[in-house]
Amino acid sequence: MAFWTVVGALVIMAGWSVVTATYFAFQDDVLGRMVARQAEMQFAYEDRLAEMRAQVDRVTSRQLLDQEQLEAKLEQIVRRQAVLEQRATTLGSMTDPAVTGSVRSGARSAPAPATTAPKPSPISGPALFAAPATREAKFDPNWLVNPGKIARPRGGNLQATLTRLTESLDRVEGRQTNALAAMEESYDAKARRIRAVIADAGLDPTKAAEAATGGPFVPYRPAANAGAFEKQVYRVNVAKAEAERLTATVAAVPLRKPVDGEIDTSSGFGVRIDPFLGRPAMHTGIDFRGDTGEAIRVTAAGTVVSAGWSGGYGRMVEVDHGNGLSTRYGHLSEIDVKVGDRLKTGQAVGRLGSTGRSTGPHLHYETRIDGEAVDPSRFLHAGAKYGLI
Repeated sequence: MAFWTVVGALVIMAGWSVVTATYFAFQDDVLGRMVARQAEMQFAYEDRLAEMRAQVDRVTSRQLLDQEQLEAKLEQIVRRQAVLEQRATTLGSMTDPAVTGSVRSGARSAPAPATTAPKPSPISGPALFAAPATREAKFDPNWLVNPGKIARPRGGNLQATLTRLTESLDRVEGRQTNALAAMEESYDAKARRIRAVIADAGLDPTKAAEAATGGPFVPYRPAANAGAFEKQVYRVNVAKAEAERLTATVAAVPLRKPVDGEIDTSSGFGVRIDPFLGRPAMHTGIDFRGDTGEAIRVTAAGTVVSAGWSGGYGRMVEVDHGNGLSTRYGHLSEIDVKVGDRLKTGQAVGRLGSTGRSTGPHLHYETRIDGEAVDPSRFLHAGAKYGLI
């Protein structure tokens, strides 16, 4: 009995040992798998953290890039605003409210009047021309520099606002370009019309030049790095200078009539029968009938070179207009000017009369080129054609 008790105990102990060994072996395997799983989860977590950090870095980099791009666009808009303001100042100084000058549109045969440049409006911003407030985006750099103090615009984000500002500046720049183009065309058209007037009067427009000018020659040309706007300004200035030169020239061409009211001629230029001798004679001017005492007016700006009695002319005034042009006013009853006086177009030189070799009250009017008498009617016709009479 004791033997079997001992054997049973040994068997139980052996079984326990097997069970225990099996348990510990199984436990170690479970623990190993748990440790491996834990390590795997830790690695996955670390990978996730690394991925999240990368995403954060990418977002941050994108934000920094967007911010840099936004700042670059803002700086570009501010620079462009400054350029457009400078251009607006330049255009304001160039604008001529009376581009057509003294040459007005007259008879139907005259060319169509030139298109005048639009007149800039006084402004204090980047826009050169006034625009409706509801359609133009108004630029305020403080809104972007310190947006906390200024309300953001409704219905749009920052990028959309910058886009609208850029489009607004594009429109302003387009208007400036169009204004310059209109000014250039106006000056060119004015120069063409004045050349036509001078040519119709039988003069050479290329040789006509205003008197009493001079100075050193300083070439005028655009800078080597000049942009399209600067080159356009250069062309406008050249066209304006030419128009002004021709305007000064035509002001000294006797294109107006010497008497007020309707023209009533009694004798033209050329061969006629002398009223005193009844023989063929050369009439060097045009006779205008009128009443004694009527005002006689100079037909172009100039300087009085003779004022007094002159043989068959009677009381006579001669005016030098420069460029070889001169006019004479004979048979005057009174003389209202003296030698050396500088006269403006239309200023009275005397009164109509019948002094000298005359059969009755009238004005003997002459035009001369380099001392030679020429037909005044060609000047009068040119003036009438372009609305100066």
